[in-house]
Amino acid sequence: MAARTEAPADSGTKAGDARGASVLVNAVEVLRCFSVEEPLLGVTEIASRVGLHKSTVSRILATLEQEDLVERDETTRRFKLGLGLIAVAGPLLAELDERRVAYPVLRELTERTQETSALVTWTGSSSVCVEQIPSPQQVKHTSPLGTRYTTALSASVQVFLAAEGPERVRALLASGVVEYPSPTPDRIEEFLERLKDVAAEGCATNYGETSVDEVGVAAPVHDHRGNIVAAVMLAAPRYRITPEHLQFLAAACTDAAGRVTVRMGGTAPQD
Repeated sequence: MAARTEAPADSGTKAGDARGASVLVNAVEVLRCFSVEEPLLGVTEIASRVGLHKSTVSRILATLEQEDLVERDETTRRFKLGLGLIAVAGPLLAELDERRVAYPVLRELTERTQETSALVTWTGSSSVCVEQIPSPQQVKHTSPLGTRYTTALSASVQVFLAAEGPERVRALLASGVVEYPSPTPDRIEEFLERLKDVAAEGCATNYGETSVDEVGVAAPVHDHRGNIVAAVMLAAPRYRITPEHLQFLAAACTDAAGRVTVRMGGTAPQD
């Protein structure tokens, strides 16, 4: 009788580990198919995107459904993400700190633009600098952490006011809580129109309007609920910022804010 050749003792374990890892990867790929734009998907659609047979995708979805990670839409019977994902992501979302999340993005933004970048938050009537990466250039604009911006024309304040309701903005400007030059009803209405543009473009600029020597650019950061929780800002001396270069700074700032938004679990705006 021929002797039976046995596989090494750990070969079965390694094969099992590989199969387990493959199943896990496939399950993650299935979950990644869902998006804000396409929250409902059928088995055939998912199978074509992940490159798996429909029967395999069906088995994966059945397992995910058991764990409440996906669920069926009652009307279409197609699949959508389940509430079980919130339980999984909850501890992470609870621990997210805007400063920690934004810091590496701010460093890259300053390296890219060679200007001072900052993260600011909103108190309800002023924006506050909570993180900053100074420009490496000798002449620069910086602000101490904790600096408050209360002028309506400040780029960061514009970003936050653009997310407020018109009545709230009118009240803030008329009362002087947020400073605005000659806040007559007509001028306030003009400013409200400007805020509509800020909201539509996802970026605000201050080209020497609050300080003749300074240029500011800001863009909003959204959390996983879609709420504006902060803004990324760039500050630079006006003498070296042409209108053309201002467009570059605005694009870089908007891109950075979008990346912080994604790191916060939100969805970056589409071009």
